[in-house]
Amino acid sequence: MAEKTTVQNYFFYLATAVVIIAGIKASSEIVIILLLSVFIASILSAFLKVLENRSVPKLLAYIILLFVLTIITLLLAYMVNTSLSSFSQNLPTYEVKIKSSIVKIISYIESFGFTVNKEQILKALNFSYFFNFTTGLLGNISAIFSKALLVLIGIAFILSETKVFEKKLKVIFKSDNNRLTNFKLFSQNLQKYFIVKTFTSFLTGLFIFITLIFFDIEYPILWAVIAFLFNFIPVIGSIVAAIPAVLLSLITGNFEITLWLILIYMIVNITISNVLEPKFMGKELGLSPMIIFFSLIFWGWILGIVGMFLAVPITMTLKIAFESTRNTKWIGVLLSDLSRKKGHIH
Repeated sequence: MAEKTTVQNYFFYLATAVVIIAGIKASSEIVIILLLSVFIASILSAFLKVLENRSVPKLLAYIILLFVLTIITLLLAYMVNTSLSSFSQNLPTYEVKIKSSIVKIISYIESFGFTVNKEQILKALNFSYFFNFTTGLLGNISAIFSKALLVLIGIAFILSETKVFEKKLKVIFKSDNNRLTNFKLFSQNLQKYFIVKTFTSFLTGLFIFITLIFFDIEYPILWAVIAFLFNFIPVIGSIVAAIPAVLLSLITGNFEITLWLILIYMIVNITISNVLEPKFMGKELGLSPMIIFFSLIFWGWILGIVGMFLAVPITMTLKIAFESTRNTKWIGVLLSDLSRKKGHIH
């Protein structure tokens, strides 16, 4: 009888999860604004504390942060939209030039005595798909910028409620100090993740910008911004961000530049992802690599491109929430990367 009750409970939890997921997907536009506001506010609250610790009045620090954030958002929106408009207009020209470069590569290979079917290769290589895929993603980013005003308002309200929210937590967890400590630890880890990820993404964008300027690749600011943003997407983000710049480098006809560009993209992303980020983040945020991959697919399906950006922090939030309750702790363990943890699970 007890086993039957347990099975019924699991079916109830499953049905509840399906309803919640369907609700989130149906209201994804609102959820995206909420999540972006919460996560960006978590980063800014750290800078707000730094300004307050330096004896800057709270109201002035609050205004400075919102002013800087607004300026950065407007500049990014302007640069992305301007470059994207010009890039889209030149797409047909780029496609012709890239096909011409591919023909040169094939001719070079044939000079060594190999037989290559040019027509079949050019038919198989659909460059329009790559460019349309990239412009589609960029279009989604532009749509995000169009909702920036709502996100900024949300951030402003969240930051203004920071102190009040801390008091509310103390009231909620007044009889359970352990949960209050766990929640604060979670908030610190989440904040740490976003600060480190923003810093490493900025470094990625900066190195890519310098590289593209050096090799004289068109739209260096656009591709640097894309490298910065897509660094938030693990596994596939850096690959997608490299595609348009590498294809454009083919237009120059200098294959040595293209190879150098691919190599530098690989070095920058591998160094930052595998050396800098683990060093700064530590082991507190460990998610299973398999979970990270499938969370990208899952949250991307529910929330679109924003879901892919926020897949890791959302999944981390769920992992810590599951670990905080005895009945669901096993789910948290399944989401964890135990290879990075010392000791045993009790």
